[in-house]
Amino acid sequence: MKLVVFGLTISSSWGNGHATTYRALLRAFAERGHEIVFYEWDAPWYRGNRDLPHPGFARLKLYAEWDDVAASAVAEAREADAVIVGSYVKDGPRVIDALAGAGVDPLFFYDIDTPVTVAALRRGGTEYLRPDQVPLFTRYLSFTGGPFLQDVIERELGAREARPLYCSVDVDRYRPTEIDPYLVCDLAYMGTYAPDRQPLIDRFLVEPARRMPDRKFYVAGPQYPDDLEWPENVLHNPHLPPALHPQFYSSARWQLNATRADMVAAGWSPSVRLFEAAACGAAMISDRWPGIDHFFTPGSEILLPETTEEVIHIIRDTHEDDRRAIGLAARARIVAEHTAAHRAEELEALVGTVVASA
Repeated sequence: MKLVVFGLTISSSWGNGHATTYRALLRAFAERGHEIVFYEWDAPWYRGNRDLPHPGFARLKLYAEWDDVAASAVAEAREADAVIVGSYVKDGPRVIDALAGAGVDPLFFYDIDTPVTVAALRRGGTEYLRPDQVPLFTRYLSFTGGPFLQDVIERELGAREARPLYCSVDVDRYRPTEIDPYLVCDLAYMGTYAPDRQPLIDRFLVEPARRMPDRKFYVAGPQYPDDLEWPENVLHNPHLPPALHPQFYSSARWQLNATRADMVAAGWSPSVRLFEAAACGAAMISDRWPGIDHFFTPGSEILLPETTEEVIHIIRDTHEDDRRAIGLAARARIVAEHTAAHRAEELEALVGTVVASA
């Protein structure tokens, strides 16, 4: 089938998790024999940090303004077997109105930021989706699963049908690698700065670093305030290219997962960074949220401390054999259930059943 996607970005992984998500999913989808066209607004901040300008598995169409491509994009969408509009698309409401107004069907929404989207819709809308547009989609595909889909997306917001399409990982690219001495540390975290995530990072990484000055910690990610003071034993790197992510995950003794507040409240919202780290055999420490035990078994595949003291105890006292066993068990879970190939098969079924009935 031919699939047309309007997404935030596939060409640049700078400061976002959308690119790696689309790359893994759509590469695997193309390997199943499908044609893909990806429309992306040519954002200035991605233009200067474009690490995949020519994806071999999809035709990338960059545009400066929606008006420049609206007519041709809608025409191509009408000829496609299915169309997906993702969250955080520039001029999203205009894109959706144009596609729906032209009778594009089936039309899917792929929400990579579901709890954030819902919180905004309850306040009147987002820059990429209006509340009245939710019922326009044939299916609402979501990074978040569990009861949130039926209770909120369908009953409250009026979606025709909401289904989970969780993030995934390309296990051929994300796998245990040789350790990079520069990246070796006791606890590492990768993620863009977010005010609602920072308290957990302070409690689970910054404070342990202060109390263990003989240990090394590493934070990778952009947009942290200039006035944020890291302890001397915390190294902060504003951007780590995707090619180095497997080494980053493989080199730290422990990896920290910190979840946005809206996603914790909704539950059932694993992040792509969590899956990527697990695929690299990383031993993971995470905050606790409803549904996390659906993806990993606490205690054997992931550890869920509640306090700074528990984190310190994990770092200081966990035997190396036990730590390695946790990482290997997490990778085995990813390989069995959450690869890009698994998710591409699910997408094919979610889209294919609608296409077949149409």
